[in-house]
Amino acid sequence: MPMSDSFGLETLDREQCLSLLAGAGLGRVVFTSRALPAIQPARFVIYHGAIVVRTPSQSALFAGVLDSVVAFAVDGFAEDLMSGWYVTVLGRAAEVRDPIVIAELATLPLGCWTGQTDARYLRIPIESVTGRRILGACSNEALSVIDAPDERSGRVCHS
Repeated sequence: MPMSDSFGLETLDREQCLSLLAGAGLGRVVFTSRALPAIQPARFVIYHGAIVVRTPSQSALFAGVLDSVVAFAVDGFAEDLMSGWYVTVLGRAAEVRDPIVIAELATLPLGCWTGQTDARYLRIPIESVTGRRILGACSNEALSVIDAPDERSGRVCHS
């Protein structure tokens, strides 16, 4: 029987999270840039227990993640946004420097969107991974928390 969190969302185990990660191909790196939170989309692969992305060496992403703990997020949702899943990975990012590993990574679908030739590979080990599945049918308790009107504005909040 699937486990649920306090909002009624199905809690995914590590294997389920890794399976969803493996099929995604596009995620978001959450990091710090100039002392402010930043998020950047990135194509990725899972390689030997880590997420690997390729980015220009002069980018804010490259500068902001080196030797830092970052979050990496992927998700998939139905068009009506009533069902889907999300997975979050935490790990300490590092540049891949081994020339043999770099040669292997160069054969993977990690093209750099900017087309710059000085792109580097960043490795985020999957140290911690969590995920949730949203099944579309919210319980009244979940609706009262997730879709409750914002007390200050009267708008409905969707988490």
